[in-house]
Amino acid sequence: MNQRGVSESTQWALLTPLVLLLTLGLVQLGVWLHARTVAGEAAATVADLLAAGSPGALAAGERIAVASGLRDVAITTAWADGLVVVTVSGRVPIFFDVGQGQIAERAVLPAEEAR
Repeated sequence: MNQRGVSESTQWALLTPLVLLLTLGLVQLGVWLHARTVAGEAAATVADLLAAGSPGALAAGERIAVASGLRDVAITTAWADGLVVVTVSGRVPIFFDVGQGQIAERAVLPAEEAR
């Protein structure tokens, strides 16, 4: 009696979930990194518009974040010592959240002065 088929199917039964977990983990990592980049870009945009005194800066940042897939977006601003500090936070739409779903990115720019 040949037992080779049983051994091979057992190996695949153990290996397939590991390969799927690795693949899905890489996809999730890519989505998370994209969301961090988007939050950073939204914060930089808001800080740039606020530093220049442009109205509608918060709405522009929220549009960028929401259009790129962030959920529950919150934008906070602060002015300190001639600097504009903007923090964009939100939730990443990932399929297996083990605590890294909430992200926050900051941008700091000097406030422009009219002379």
